[in-house]
Amino acid sequence: MPEPLLLLTRDRDVATLTFNDAGRLNAMTRAMGEAFAAEIAELSRDVSLRALILTGAGRAFSAGGDLDMIDERVRDGQAGRHSKNLDTMRAFYGLFLTLRELPCPTLAAINGAAVGAGFCVALACDVRIASETAMLGLNFTALGLHPGMGATWTLPRLVGPAHAAELLYSSRTLTGTEAAAISLVNRAIPRDTVLAATQEMAAAFAANAPLANRGVKRALAHSPTATLDQQLDLEAEIQAGTFATEDAKEGLAAVRAKRPPHFRGR
Repeated sequence: MPEPLLLLTRDRDVATLTFNDAGRLNAMTRAMGEAFAAEIAELSRDVSLRALILTGAGRAFSAGGDLDMIDERVRDGQAGRHSKNLDTMRAFYGLFLTLRELPCPTLAAINGAAVGAGFCVALACDVRIASETAMLGLNFTALGLHPGMGATWTLPRLVGPAHAAELLYSSRTLTGTEAAAISLVNRAIPRDTVLAATQEMAAAFAANAPLANRGVKRALAHSPTATLDQQLDLEAEIQAGTFATEDAKEGLAAVRAKRPPHFRGR
């Protein structure tokens, strides 16, 4: 029986989802995408989940789109099957970008190369911790292709339009250290510490009130297209809801007692 394309492990209220096709550097296929979307859908229904870590098995996070799949799309393009390619790729993006719908914080532990669509999935996480020596890049134009998987939407929001333009036009790869310097990743650290550091950060997220953190995720998603007044209205709505929670009562009691809080997500 072949190895599963994804591995899901759990440490209390933090889950780790691992791309598990190390022999092909975790190249993204339709089968992997369907498995990924199914796992995310299941995790989205788990109210006990407080954080998700996404990483890759072996020496890569993900080398991007599967070359055989890209070759098939090129053949269809040469044959004039534009509508087929449009529909196929739009559906393909959606499988992996279901990640953005997960209501809890998401963290990418970028242990090695993250390229093209594979890097785009890491960019869809809330936080990224990368190996200092990991090669990161959006190499679409070097393949003769327009970027996909949300690259032209996500990248300017993370690093600004000038850095985004340079990276997308040039298809230049960066080390983790270079990526951290422009805030493309949050931290760049030695490779053998990446997963442990990401787990530590995920545990810190999970220690805080989960309903409040889910509210933060909702507000951050709303912010890019909102006016200040619209964002204030949303913050007031979400904050008013958290005032009614047992976690708010616990947080206040913990501050007064000078002890760590114990949040239960209620």
